[in-house]
Amino acid sequence: MHKDIDTSVLRAFVAVADTGSVTGAARLLNRTQAAVSQQIKRLEQHFETDLFRREHKRISLSADGERLLGPARNILSLNDETWGKMTTPSYQGEVCLGLPTDLVGTYAPSILRRFNASWPLVRLSIETGNSDELVKAVDDGELELTLSTDQLIGRPHTTLYRDRLVWVGAPDTQAHLARPLPIAIGGGKCRFRPTVLDSLMAAGLEWRTVIEITNHEAMCAPVAAGLAVTALLADTVPPSLTMIPHDQGLAPLPEFDINLHLTRGDISDLGRELAQHVRADFAARYGPAVSRPANNHPSA
Repeated sequence: MHKDIDTSVLRAFVAVADTGSVTGAARLLNRTQAAVSQQIKRLEQHFETDLFRREHKRISLSADGERLLGPARNILSLNDETWGKMTTPSYQGEVCLGLPTDLVGTYAPSILRRFNASWPLVRLSIETGNSDELVKAVDDGELELTLSTDQLIGRPHTTLYRDRLVWVGAPDTQAHLARPLPIAIGGGKCRFRPTVLDSLMAAGLEWRTVIEITNHEAMCAPVAAGLAVTALLADTVPPSLTMIPHDQGLAPLPEFDINLHLTRGDISDLGRELAQHVRADFAARYGPAVSRPANNHPSA
């Protein structure tokens, strides 16, 4: 005899697994904690097994929970894709997303894949550049939406994730021990540039510039060769490089926000759909986004 699984309880299960708590899942799903707890209880009764281990106010997947997580994600993905195809317009046309060059490799593939799965007839293009240029293009009406890396900004935005700026170098090399410190750094409009230089000066470290360039891949080339170090967001460090531990004598670096900016004017239906897919992609990685007014950078 066939038995059906309620997708709403699967969604609660996946949310608890992703956030690590019933509280986090409730925020993500915009439900009460009691409702999420009840849905988890229903699912456990359905399969007659404990899906989570609960120890000292901590919650983690049990062996059966681990076994269910992959199929649950697949069911929800197919459900959402089917619902989208059957209940929303069949969009066609073009839409463009602005992405700072250092975010492209980490985030573009999954955003493109997610959006194309929902809207295969829409042509999605990526406009790359530095954050200042891309945000200006949005303000000038040349782009509908862009991501940026920021610390303090003077316009409303959505913070998708807060990441650490870290020192990176090539594995098994000693460039970080050289003095003056050899650095690869972005050009004058790079958002990280003033922060990195201020941090070096505050720490009393002398440095010399090996390369100064706006192209992200070119900037990383001398680092991969072991000739310099550079600063990148932790989640964007490529496989060819490695983060340098805090105890290696380099200047401490702050956090940066990855933000989503929308045009101040009317946004198209396609632009709105793309913004929703960007938010969903980051939420799947890190949890829900936070909308902020201008000049807002709260402490972590």
